[in-house]
Amino acid sequence: MSPYCSGFLALSALVTAPGVPAATTVPAHDLERTQVAVTFNSDGTFQIDIRNAPTWLLERLESLSGEPISGRLEADARDRRLAELQPVFARWVWVFFDGRRLQIEPEYVPPEGPDSPSAPEAGTMRLRGVIPEGTTSFSWAYGLVVDPYPMLLTGSDGRLITHWIQGDLESDRFEITDITAPTRWEVVRNYLNLGFTHILPRGLDHILFVMGIYLLSTQLRPILVQVTTFTVAHTITLAMTIFGVLSLPSVVVEPLIALSIVYVSIENLVTSKLRPWRIGLVFAFGLLHGMGFAGVLGDLGLPATERVTALLGFNVGVEGGQLAVIALMFLSVGWIRHREWYRQRAVVPLSVMIAAIGLYWTVTRVAG
Repeated sequence: MSPYCSGFLALSALVTAPGVPAATTVPAHDLERTQVAVTFNSDGTFQIDIRNAPTWLLERLESLSGEPISGRLEADARDRRLAELQPVFARWVWVFFDGRRLQIEPEYVPPEGPDSPSAPEAGTMRLRGVIPEGTTSFSWAYGLVVDPYPMLLTGSDGRLITHWIQGDLESDRFEITDITAPTRWEVVRNYLNLGFTHILPRGLDHILFVMGIYLLSTQLRPILVQVTTFTVAHTITLAMTIFGVLSLPSVVVEPLIALSIVYVSIENLVTSKLRPWRIGLVFAFGLLHGMGFAGVLGDLGLPATERVTALLGFNVGVEGGQLAVIALMFLSVGWIRHREWYRQRAVVPLSVMIAAIGLYWTVTRVAG
């Protein structure tokens, strides 16, 4: 196999990893962005709000309805169609009290306002009912998702805690009258997983940036210097943004992240040495990527009692994902990095492909 093919396969494997759409259709930090809020009221009733992007939810339900409507619908028509698909949705949620499923008809609640890059819209499927008399435990499953998502539980005493549910798996059982927060280890495990999967396989923009860093030189030192600089930078802005010290709208951040991919790839075409200005720019780009990471955590939430633990776990997971990308690149093209034709046959074509994808994203994100 030629080195060009090896490099192309490395890029293709990352771009087409399970759960990742084609490169030209990946929005910024694409996740299902599911959030479930469960409230147990003091009068013995409960309410469950399942929030998703309405377009995503419509596509999922249409594919399961048996009578899909082709074509993209305007917001009003989309919301009417989602209301019609409430019975389909009901088949894919499981509400258990003491292990017995309770059948509930959902009610679709349209988004409250227009969509924007800084505040993506979310539609709500709402379930309401009465807690069966004598029951003590509650559990839940949502069959439409594969990503981990947060469940916000509010007890009758008003106490709010966050538990993470692993995709379409059934949640743990929760005591209705004594809702307890997840342990510190559970928080670490959940946010480690979230951070890692945000890079592999779902963080294609971050993957391409790290690949651009790897391709600069055949020496290990320039790679480590850049990765360390990038890590320090995105750790700073991730923490500052999450704790409200810094704020920049995603309509600004996301095009600049795409532009950072273009820059590192183009510089790979004109030099093979680590220049001082590249370190400064990698640091600046790391600040932007940190705000992108914070956008995901801001959408999904942090547990109120373990915010620092969750933040550290997420950041370590991100680092694990970045190191995995570097390891994959080393296994794919690292074995030929000392050949005299490595730059011409691997670095140049891969950098051109990465720059083209980054430029496309820059234009489409600016255009909205």
